Amino acid sequence: MYNLLVMKPNRGILAAGVVYLLGASLCLPQSGVDQQKEFAQHLQKAQSYVRQKRPDLAIPELQAAAAIDPENVTAQANLGVLLYFQGKTAEAVPHLRVAVQKQPSSAMIQGLLGIAELSTQEVEQGRKDLATAFPLIDDPNFKLQVGLDLVTLYAQSEDLDLAAGVLSQLRKSYPKNPEVLYAAYRTYSDLSTEARIALSLAAPDSAQMHQLLAHEEIREGNTNGAIAQFRKAIAIDPHLQDVHYELAEVLKAARDPAIKKEAVAEYNIALRQNPQDEKSILSLAEIAEEQGDTEQAFRDYSKATELEPSDAVAKVGLAKALIAMNEGDKALPLLEDATRLDATIPTAHYLLGTLYRKMGRVDDARRQVELYKQYEDMKDKLRLLYKDLLVQPKEIRADDQDDK
Repeated sequence: MYNLLVMKPNRGILAAGVVYLLGASLCLPQSGVDQQKEFAQHLQKAQSYVRQKRPDLAIPELQAAAAIDPENVTAQANLGVLLYFQGKTAEAVPHLRVAVQKQPSSAMIQGLLGIAELSTQEVEQGRKDLATAFPLIDDPNFKLQVGLDLVTLYAQSEDLDLAAGVLSQLRKSYPKNPEVLYAAYRTYSDLSTEARIALSLAAPDSAQMHQLLAHEEIREGNTNGAIAQFRKAIAIDPHLQDVHYELAEVLKAARDPAIKKEAVAEYNIALRQNPQDEKSILSLAEIAEEQGDTEQAFRDYSKATELEPSDAVAKVGLAKALIAMNEGDKALPLLEDATRLDATIPTAHYLLGTLYRKMGRVDDARRQVELYKQYEDMKDKLRLLYKDLLVQPKEIRADDQDDK
């Protein structure tokens, strides 16, 4: 389990919010004209000092305003915000709390209150305030901070399902944010470990346990061990979900023709169990292409794209088959769709550039070649990045398969 014990606020997050609140319509006290006038003067001075970036002068004015009307949301919220960003967190909490109690719909203030409460060791209350505020926050930067803080809190208390729920929302809003992606990696890894332990205790001899062990063997690069575990799973339950496809995927990586035939047989078993299994059809298409059987590859890629129109890999494969059959005009829209669905497939850009060049679309062709080189370079960099981490599986040979 991972811990991020220090949750640091971004001082720029609520700066705009302070000015906005000070400029908002005022809820003036009703205890007399003089008090109303004095109250308004303190807020106006505070607003002026904030504009001058002098929070040290604005704070006393807000304190004076809050003393006149302790129930006023404008005074309490802004006083709490300024105290917090002056590092006076313990002093800020009561003011932020009053503002939230009087105006529960203020998600920004409740989010800041939650972060402040964490800093003052009021963890349970801070967690509640962050959880309440998170779905209602509009500011993207602040929502990101609150969401990540929530994930950390849930992970620390081992509420991994709750952490995963927040991460699901964060990944939709911030799909390329490295903090979100790393938090997702850690959380899902912890969930995986938790599930593995639970399964090993609940059903150590089950087909699912052997299927899980097969995946562990793959992760360690022990392909023969993975095959043995998949076969044990199949022996216990031949109808286990995805097991024939997963075994076939391991067998497919072999160069040995006899093992390739076993892979095809496993894919076909998977398809007998589920004729709509697009991923098995796609793998069979790739094997047919690899073996030079263009017509079979065309049939399989066609069926795969029919079943899953958003599969960019299937569309590129079908386009390659069409180009091999001298039907580049039919391949063109497939490749254009594929690059829209997934711009990171280098082959799609290369083939598209080739077709554009034949059509005389020189600038478009040049752009596609540039994209091809860009994504090829990216793949090379990733290979170097993972070079020391990747476990290279041993080659699978037919005469090594003793455990069938």
